Amino acid sequence: MKGNEKSRGQERYVALDIHKEYVLAGGMNAAQEWTMPPRRVTMGQFREWAKKNLCERDAVVLETTTNVWDLYDIVAPLASRTVVAHAGAVRQIAEARVKTDKEDVKRLIRLLIADIVPEVWVPPVGVRELRGMISYRNRLMKMGTMIRNRLQSLLHKHNLRLPKGGLTDQTWWDEQTAVSAMEKLQIRQELAMLEQIEKCKGEVDVELGRQSMGESWGKQAVRLMQLPGIGVVIAMTVLSAIGEISRFESSSKLVGYSGLGAGVHDSGKEHIEKRITKSGRKELRWAMVEAAWRAVRMSPYWKEQYETYLRRMRKPNQAIVVIARKLLVAVWHVMTKEETDVHASEEDLAYKMLVLSWDLDEQVRLGLTYKQFAKYALMKLGIETDITRIVRRNVPRCLAPRAEVLARMEELGLTG
Repeated sequence: MKGNEKSRGQERYVALDIHKEYVLAGGMNAAQEWTMPPRRVTMGQFREWAKKNLCERDAVVLETTTNVWDLYDIVAPLASRTVVAHAGAVRQIAEARVKTDKEDVKRLIRLLIADIVPEVWVPPVGVRELRGMISYRNRLMKMGTMIRNRLQSLLHKHNLRLPKGGLTDQTWWDEQTAVSAMEKLQIRQELAMLEQIEKCKGEVDVELGRQSMGESWGKQAVRLMQLPGIGVVIAMTVLSAIGEISRFESSSKLVGYSGLGAGVHDSGKEHIEKRITKSGRKELRWAMVEAAWRAVRMSPYWKEQYETYLRRMRKPNQAIVVIARKLLVAVWHVMTKEETDVHASEEDLAYKMLVLSWDLDEQVRLGLTYKQFAKYALMKLGIETDITRIVRRNVPRCLAPRAEVLARMEELGLTG
């Protein structure tokens, strides 16, 4: 639909400039005349204000910020059209020397009237919740890393060697005469916090495991986890970032969204490829780079690919980014076309699912044994061959036969 067609019949264009404690709201007509002069609305009053002041003939624009989705859920049912604008892109389009809240509202409205708002995808509630869980896990990881860094700093300060029990060996720290009483107090508290953080992270990982086998994410998660280097946490991180794979009509669109695509300077006779853009979701880039490092360690195909690019680039980090990008293309194919990994045999997939089952607790495995769960996962991937025995590193491994799994699934009330 063209911009003028969208605008036809629109009585008012409203912009909401969101702050922590208040929202500055203003509205104009198509002639860019104020019909609702900018006014401050506190967060506590916003719901009631929106019900009284917004109507079905309004088009509303909000900028992305921390609490934008809470306000979006309030506004969307009241207005005919609600747009969430990419804050960074808005600044690039409408950069100005004079920056006040009122001017921000005016610029947003003008972009809305012209129908050139750089829109962002509005994720459903389930995607928002998963993103929140992934973000929370990342914060726990950062807190744990900060504590370990402080403990490492104390080791360097007193010229101590890392104990056999690791940094968390409380008894060893207590025995160190070079460490002062005040430092030992700090260490005890740091170790107590680290223990609690690890406990919280473990609970989060169990919940992510449940979600990876649940109704909402299970089918997509299993398809992702067939790829080398992708386990539960990485799979759920990728799914939270992507949301709906149907948004990306091609693998190149997904690569661009991740920020793993190379920037290009193309002018006149010059064509120069730059570093990756890093313009997409950073958790997706992290997940794919992490998966790439694992993939080159466990998959002969990806190891060969990595070594090829390493010889050409001579820089490990650049070579691994190429692998991450190619692996993301594989992600698009297995999710969009519901394919199996073209670089893995059925036995490779069977072993990957068996290894995955070892990392899941009984609740996440839905009451199935390791061998049953591995076969259950293969069935979800559409593998018809009834593989019951594989050999890896000269060690035979067994999977449950299909008939046994079907009987157990019926007993537990599971669907295929």
